[in-house]
Amino acid sequence: MAILQMDRQIDLIIPRGSNEFVRFIQANTNIPVLGHAEGICHLYVDRSVDIDRAVAIAVDSKTQYPAACNAIETLLIHQAIASQFLEQVVPALQAQNVELRGCTQTLKLCPNLNPATESDWSTEYCDLILAIKIVSSLEEAITHINTFGSKHTEAIATTNPDAAATFCSDVDAAGVFHNCSTRFADGFRYGFGAEVGISTQKMPPRGPVGLEGLVTYKYQLKGQGQIVADYSGNNPKPFTHIDL
Repeated sequence: MAILQMDRQIDLIIPRGSNEFVRFIQANTNIPVLGHAEGICHLYVDRSVDIDRAVAIAVDSKTQYPAACNAIETLLIHQAIASQFLEQVVPALQAQNVELRGCTQTLKLCPNLNPATESDWSTEYCDLILAIKIVSSLEEAITHINTFGSKHTEAIATTNPDAAATFCSDVDAAGVFHNCSTRFADGFRYGFGAEVGISTQKMPPRGPVGLEGLVTYKYQLKGQGQIVADYSGNNPKPFTHIDL
């Protein structure tokens, strides 16, 4: 606790640990905190999709390292391809020991799954558990993500470039991916040289942060007696700014 009160000596805290730990730090210090409270990430499988590719993305996004904050917690599926996609993705995920929880529509197609409750949509499992929801449209998927997501990393699997563009534009998250695993959300994988942390705030730095993301500025002006008064009034000296 003493460190959290050292706002005159410490410029930034980057907590790494559980959601509860990060929230505790944020609630008990006046020092700026670079961190995220949750990683509730989604994969939306669109009606126009390469199913084999989408299955591979779903399995990797959930099972490659399920405790990571960039693993998906909810799988959204367009109703037009739900039956065909579930037929392939369910056994693929169960082969990796994933517990699947489905919405009412999902259970009609896969009655052996566990039922999902409303709390599942807002839960970060950090485990081999995945909630599945069938949606009627791209717009419903985006609304669900913007309602329950934690602005971390969201992905769409689609062969429709217009759907991908709408998703990437309208989803509010630090990372929005098209046809790739959410597990790529990482400073090292982004080419930053390191993974210092992942920020879900909107002020920069946002998303995966490497060493460069921690660099701030110090401005040094070297003059020969210039004063601001010379650059204002009836006959001001011009600045050399270039309009961009």
